[in-house]
Amino acid sequence: MIGLYLSGALIIGCSLFFNRDKKINYLLVVAFLILQTALTIYECNHINFVQLNYFSSDALALLMLITLNIISIPAMYHSYVYLSDKRDNPRHRAFYFAAMVMLLTAISAAYLANHIAVTWIFVELTTLSASVLIYHRRNNHSLEGTWKYVFVCAISITLVFIGILFLSFALHQAGTDDLSFAVLIKKAPELNLFWLRLAFVFIFTGFTAKLGLVPMYTAGIDAKDKAPSPAGALLSSVLMNVGFVGVFRFYTVIANSPLHAWANHVMLIAALLSIFVSAVYMTKVKNIKRMFAYSSIEHAGIVILGLVAGGIGYYAAVLHIVLHAFIKASFFFQMGQIYRIYKSKSIYDSGNYFKYNLTGSIVMLLGFFSATAMPPSGLFISEFLIFRSLFESNYLAVLIIVIILLTVIIWAFGKNIFKLLFSPAVDFDEDSIEKINPAESISQFILLGLAVYLGINPPNEFVTLIQEAIKNLPQ
Repeated sequence: MIGLYLSGALIIGCSLFFNRDKKINYLLVVAFLILQTALTIYECNHINFVQLNYFSSDALALLMLITLNIISIPAMYHSYVYLSDKRDNPRHRAFYFAAMVMLLTAISAAYLANHIAVTWIFVELTTLSASVLIYHRRNNHSLEGTWKYVFVCAISITLVFIGILFLSFALHQAGTDDLSFAVLIKKAPELNLFWLRLAFVFIFTGFTAKLGLVPMYTAGIDAKDKAPSPAGALLSSVLMNVGFVGVFRFYTVIANSPLHAWANHVMLIAALLSIFVSAVYMTKVKNIKRMFAYSSIEHAGIVILGLVAGGIGYYAAVLHIVLHAFIKASFFFQMGQIYRIYKSKSIYDSGNYFKYNLTGSIVMLLGFFSATAMPPSGLFISEFLIFRSLFESNYLAVLIIVIILLTVIIWAFGKNIFKLLFSPAVDFDEDSIEKINPAESISQFILLGLAVYLGINPPNEFVTLIQEAIKNLPQ
């Protein structure tokens, strides 16, 4: 199926790239969504089935793929709304949808790849397709955001490549050259520790660009700000999950080697610095989209803390990254409506959102409660479990620091959100307000509802998949 999917997606992407007819463009997008859904259903029914030697749908891949499938449908719908509103010319519209298809395809393949070098290839393809989306508006600001994203991601993917070379040296001592994740986990105790240590530093650092973690977090900030809101939703959710998959799969290898404790110290430092950076910038940022982007850095740090703490923290980390994808995607989808009303991303130019868009305001309010892990948000459950695992693992000092930083983030986030919702907008012309159809917010309510449901009352199948995903980690 993965072969048919890649071939079909390539054909659809090329057809979108060269075609200029609006109706055909939209028919091709629908065809891709059907293809994406078919892949997801097939993989769910063929778990751990190896395809083309380098792809298999393990539990983690299934969780990420289902999440992507759910988010990709509203992403395409909101892209249709965005392009209709902007009156983009046929050429720009064709490039946009072709890039969206290629991005989702590369992300799906990266999830399913069972070989670290194949993962590296498709992660690189996500950079190329995402850069087209970032540059969509074709102005100086989008050009700046694009070259920054490409530059940082090029460095990060080079680091991963160097790390893979070091990993191959470490694997040579174990008597094999197979870089598939299953073999790496099996051979982990036999790997050369010197080369393995170097490999972890380079691979972990490289994948932080996609995950949005210190030190390479800067790649995503400008990208999410400059990209159209539907594309920003993908960058802050399913593409961020690619970084998590890369880190998680290699961390599983390290966790089965003598370097487990050392790797935890490295990841702990990166996680704390990420939450600190988020807290600092959240108190200063006035650009709403950048505020959402810095919020993602905080959550990436929390996820890594779950892995470091171990125990129930493993489960909570996977749960957190899935729920965060739904919540952050809903924020960016709603951001498209905010921009259409105020024609600005600045918190200074907005206000009284409850007056101008009631349903959108409810989305923002519920999104704020969800993103800051307030009950009944599903993130409340995952963060509570992560905090519990930190306490049980004797990371009490870390826990206190994190709680203080999160308090600062909640205050800064809430100050801006309530300014947007309730404070009067300065020098705002109400006569030019665009009327927003309340139906455009339905997708956000569904995503936020999923984040609550999966956190508070997760189906047995969902829990089983998470437990299966973390089974190779030391308990």
